[in-house]
Amino acid sequence: MARTPAGTSDNPHGADRFNEERAAYTVASAQPNLEAGVTAIRETVKTLKPIPGVYRMLDTRGDVLYVGKARSLKARVANYTQVNGLSGRLQRMVSQCRAMEIITTNSEAEALLLEAQLIKRFRPPFNVLLRDDKSFPFILLRSDHEFPRIHKHRGARKAKGNYYGPFASAGSVNTTLNALQKLFLLRSCTDSFFKNRDRPCLLYQIKRCSAPCVGRISEPDYDKLVDQAKNFLAGKSGQVQQDLEKQMAKAAEELDFETAAILRDRLRAATFIQGSQAINASGVGDADVFALHAKGGQVGIQAFFIRGGQNWGHRAFFPTHTKGVEEDQILSNVILQFYEEVPPPPMILVDRELPESELIEAALSEVADKKVALSVPQRGDRRKLMEQASRNAVEALERRLAETGTRAKTNREMAEFLELDAPPQRVEIYDNSHIQGAKAVGAMVVAGPEGFEKSQYRKFNIKSAQTNDDYAMMREVMERRFTRAMKDDPDREREGVWPDLVLLDGGKGQMSSVQEVLGELGIEDLAVIAIAKGPHHGREGREVFHFPDGREKMLPTNSPVLYHLQNLRDEVHRYAIGAHRAKRSKAITASPLDEIPGIGPARKRALLLHFGTASKVRAASLQDLQRAPGVSDTVAQTIYDFYHAGG
Repeated sequence: MARTPAGTSDNPHGADRFNEERAAYTVASAQPNLEAGVTAIRETVKTLKPIPGVYRMLDTRGDVLYVGKARSLKARVANYTQVNGLSGRLQRMVSQCRAMEIITTNSEAEALLLEAQLIKRFRPPFNVLLRDDKSFPFILLRSDHEFPRIHKHRGARKAKGNYYGPFASAGSVNTTLNALQKLFLLRSCTDSFFKNRDRPCLLYQIKRCSAPCVGRISEPDYDKLVDQAKNFLAGKSGQVQQDLEKQMAKAAEELDFETAAILRDRLRAATFIQGSQAINASGVGDADVFALHAKGGQVGIQAFFIRGGQNWGHRAFFPTHTKGVEEDQILSNVILQFYEEVPPPPMILVDRELPESELIEAALSEVADKKVALSVPQRGDRRKLMEQASRNAVEALERRLAETGTRAKTNREMAEFLELDAPPQRVEIYDNSHIQGAKAVGAMVVAGPEGFEKSQYRKFNIKSAQTNDDYAMMREVMERRFTRAMKDDPDREREGVWPDLVLLDGGKGQMSSVQEVLGELGIEDLAVIAIAKGPHHGREGREVFHFPDGREKMLPTNSPVLYHLQNLRDEVHRYAIGAHRAKRSKAITASPLDEIPGIGPARKRALLLHFGTASKVRAASLQDLQRAPGVSDTVAQTIYDFYHAGG
């Protein structure tokens, strides 16, 4: 079975429904009809065989409602036609089903992996979803250079070398990486930087690199440091510390106090790494720990990542679409989706027996290409570790429920203040960033009931407004955004296409510009509010809220609603400035040669080396261009014609 990267969606609407608990009740574009759903499933059953595979239930638009796996497709799918034996949740799903898609596999383990992969890809509203779209960072010790580099890595693991992780956050990996550099003095610079050094850089001066770039350490001695780093990261930290202690004692005996001081600092770095392990995982080896706690209709799962007996961080997950699903099934689904992104360790510790645990082990062993075992610890260090994970799961969910309650109250109060019919489920906030009209960028930030939804953020490269006209820029952004919305979903039936509230960073001018655009598009019922700095902003932190009818309202300085709205405005401001800076930086490093069709990086480099500057390339004759290395007569003619289009 071929595995594809999770998150590459063939379903254009899958991401729109991500993180929407209520989507399970509103996804269908036609009225739910249980009889029609059962009929569609029965037609599919006629074509099925008792073999393993994966099935997808589709609604009237072709959106995926549910992904499931089966040892026998015929028997499993046929169960959905016995509606009296189905839960209310499954009956709602069947009532919205209008078609099915089937994929057969060679084994049930393959079907289980494919099911998790398709759930990550399509994000169906009736499947349990692992609500975490962030990639996990690793430490990569590369092996494709005579002096291996150590650095943080995210994404596909294509580079040759040893990967250590996952780490729970960028902060945890950065802290560990800094200490490792002090401990083993391995280089972290890129190969191009390494190649062009003629003297040690600052990292050598602060004793975080051994400067192999300029020969301050021999290749065999550097290889010894690399071996020590591998041993340390593999859990042999005690052996590494003993070796360092012996070397330090020997240097002191020989009165080589400078070397002894360096070794002392390295020992301190090793102690720091071990001292920062808030969780005692000695004797566990390589393992991940999962504990689940449910309360108030929500589920929290705490995960610890243990590698080489060292704690590399922990993270809490809060899966969605869990209503009506057994807790052990929720944990199984989360584990399978989690290991779509992360290679599984040899041991996975869980706080309960899982259904089809042997099948899960077989599937994860196939992913890891080695034996993977699920275990419920009963005694010893592993049991203590599980108890700690369980306590953390309880505390994480308690914090989540408290935050959710506070956030829900704030949303209700915000809806009342802004005179909305109900608390908004999707808020879109807009801002522009530019310098005197140059490199103008529009930004859209999206917030839902549970916070910012960064996968929904969008930026707009302003095209029409060439002057310092914020109003024209806002008009362009709004026209492009809602023209697309009108095209994609004119009847406003789909989740994630239309906002319940639009917030503008601006005042009366921005409000008038947006009203003008929406009027031209025939959109008259969209809630729009502009938030502007008030007359006493610097002293009191007041904001003025402009309504479409011209009214202005303010909130007390100690209002949670004011703080929430300011937070929304500040986030879009941050995102807009970041997008503008990125565009400006790209323009600074751009070359006029980039605009010539058919000129790639290699030819551009050859032209600049030959002529010296882009202006000399422009001034060159056709014969001079033809004599440049790596430039054919056809390419030379293309370059010449580009700069001399008028003859």
